[in-house]
Amino acid sequence: MSELVLPLSMALLTLGGILAGYRVAMVLAGTAAIYILISDLPVAFFNLIVSRIYANALSNWLLVAVPMFIFMGLILEKSGVAERSLRGAQRALGGSAAGMGISVLLIGVLLAASSGVVGASVVLLALLAWPRMVEAGYGKPVASGLVCASGTLAILIPPSIMLIVLGDQLQTPVPDMFAGAIGPGLLLVALYAVYVVWQARGLGGSEQEKARSLLAGIARTLVDVAPLVILVVSVLGSIVAGLATPTEASGLGALGAILVTVLYRRFDPSVIFAAARDTVVATSMVILVIVGATCFSAVFKGVGGDDMIQNALGVFGTDPWVILGVVMAAIFVLGFVLDWLEITLILVPIFAPVVAALDFGNGLQGQALMVWFGVLVAVNLQTSFLTPPFGFALFYLRGAAGDRVATAEIYRGVVPFIALQIVALGLIMGFPWLVTGFV
Repeated sequence: MSELVLPLSMALLTLGGILAGYRVAMVLAGTAAIYILISDLPVAFFNLIVSRIYANALSNWLLVAVPMFIFMGLILEKSGVAERSLRGAQRALGGSAAGMGISVLLIGVLLAASSGVVGASVVLLALLAWPRMVEAGYGKPVASGLVCASGTLAILIPPSIMLIVLGDQLQTPVPDMFAGAIGPGLLLVALYAVYVVWQARGLGGSEQEKARSLLAGIARTLVDVAPLVILVVSVLGSIVAGLATPTEASGLGALGAILVTVLYRRFDPSVIFAAARDTVVATSMVILVIVGATCFSAVFKGVGGDDMIQNALGVFGTDPWVILGVVMAAIFVLGFVLDWLEITLILVPIFAPVVAALDFGNGLQGQALMVWFGVLVAVNLQTSFLTPPFGFALFYLRGAAGDRVATAEIYRGVVPFIALQIVALGLIMGFPWLVTGFV
């Protein structure tokens, strides 16, 4: 029992520090420093941590893609290109309520693929699409849920920062992670669409009028946002086809975003400089968390944390599906209080070796197994943006919508979409080809 004292207390201290509001990177690194001093780890362990920091963060060429994709998204947001595309789609939202809901969902997908910024997607949809949905007859909870869920697609649909970090942690090629996330992303969009159309029943118009309006609205929307579609296809296609590495494609995306602003006559050097400054801030936060998580994971394993986790999972037996279910449940519950980056950098390195050693009887092994597991984690972590009380998408919508919607209405609205996320997670677990079929 004594061997559990250090890893268990280390985990509790870290969780307590994060929940208390301290900077995550400082909590992770500070906890590691404290426990390396009070444990019996050798002094040479400091050298190991330094070498890991250099290899995992400072010399990791793959992570160069992170600031470039952030920059691409910020350029599209700050220049007003994303807003213009959304307004163009908004002009096509006339007609049936179902057409309006589907169009909002499609724009959410496009914003996800082009910007990858959840906050920007949710705020834009909240300001421009949410009022129109309410006017069309949707209840405030339904409109709120669709805006939040559509906005969170930005963290899953490639090119996604989360998939880059997950690929790095799981030691799997990022192009495979991007390709593997396409099927689950389309699945979620389809589930959202079915729910929205079902909610739109009886909101006016004949079925034929609804169908015509839906198809016409989608067609006009695609025309309005064609430049962004071309940009997304170019970036993502070059990665999946193997024509460019994620790092090279991220540079292409950043340049393409600037060219799109020129095309829309929104180019402004001040916007470029502002996006660059915000990119530095965001990237510094990510890198600092990676450094802190590297220190934490090394010390946590050194004091027996990995053995504690494996023994805890052993309590649930040896059935691979039970163990995977426990891992998914743990990530889902922690998503109520922790950010996706924290969960990815702290828990994934611990759970990945356990899952890699399991045989699920579905023919997956090695790299294919890790891609499947990584996409499962990604879909699970996307849900953390919707789960109260700390779901970021809920905060973004509440701030953008103001007093027009109550917090309770937002919470009620996201519950069905959280349920759809869980359904999607179950389908991906039961049908791995949804992931591997695109790799």
